[in-house]
Amino acid sequence: MRKDILREITPLTSSDCFTIFTRVKSEFDFPLHYHEEFELNFISNAKGARRVIGDHIAEIDDLELVLVGPNLPHVWQTHKSKNKKITEVTIQFHKDLFDEKLLRRNQLSYIRTMLERSVKGILFSRQTAEQLMPRFLALGQKQGFDSVLELVSILHDLSVSRNMHTLSDATFSNAELSYNSRRIEQAFEYMNQNFHKNVTLTEVSKLVSMTDVSFSRFFKTRTGITFIDSLLELRLGHASRLLIDTTQSVAEVAYNCGFNNISNFNRLFKKKKGCTPKEFRESYSYGNRIFI
Repeated sequence: MRKDILREITPLTSSDCFTIFTRVKSEFDFPLHYHEEFELNFISNAKGARRVIGDHIAEIDDLELVLVGPNLPHVWQTHKSKNKKITEVTIQFHKDLFDEKLLRRNQLSYIRTMLERSVKGILFSRQTAEQLMPRFLALGQKQGFDSVLELVSILHDLSVSRNMHTLSDATFSNAELSYNSRRIEQAFEYMNQNFHKNVTLTEVSKLVSMTDVSFSRFFKTRTGITFIDSLLELRLGHASRLLIDTTQSVAEVAYNCGFNNISNFNRLFKKKKGCTPKEFRESYSYGNRIFI
């Protein structure tokens, strides 16, 4: 993790299951940071503010609910928000709140999957945020065992909600996703080692002893996206990291991440990130530098 990103030591003690903060404020003033705990962030009345999760940057609407996984850099910035009564509810809970064996039980499988995906950051739908808003606002009033039960219930409802989607690229957050498949792990290992080269479906299929068609279907079933899209995401993740962590030119970044055509790189980057590589570099670094 970069030294110029604040490593936050949260107020959550080893004796507590979670901590919750409810604030009404006029602006966001905390710098880009990361911490070991999971974080649920509910925000209302901040339309036009900017969210940075890993290498994902976007303006938010007036209602937002995000789950941030451990050690994933994140920040919300005032940006274009004009509202002076922003409501923010932040819940932080330990990585080991749920025992690994417990998470393997069938009844908690959806929560396990959600927590695994959160290493990339998860944005929940507006409908989900609206439905759970009263419970987020009331959670701070509960105490003891009742508060823990309510948090687990909220996490379950989030895990089975529809239209959630991940934000950052896994490569940016050094995520280690579990797909319960040695073949998928082999494929990702090979892709991570050779993304700067011409990686083909055929060579990866041979590596895991499957035909192209079988592996393509198997890969999408296990990961939720196609092999080509996954390779593109991986390359763009490395490119994002280089844009932030180095002074390499955009062309150098493109070629070092397996893109042989700078125009194609710019087009794909903007389609994925919503901005050009140059704009991404400027937006990410602006106002977020802090040395510790």
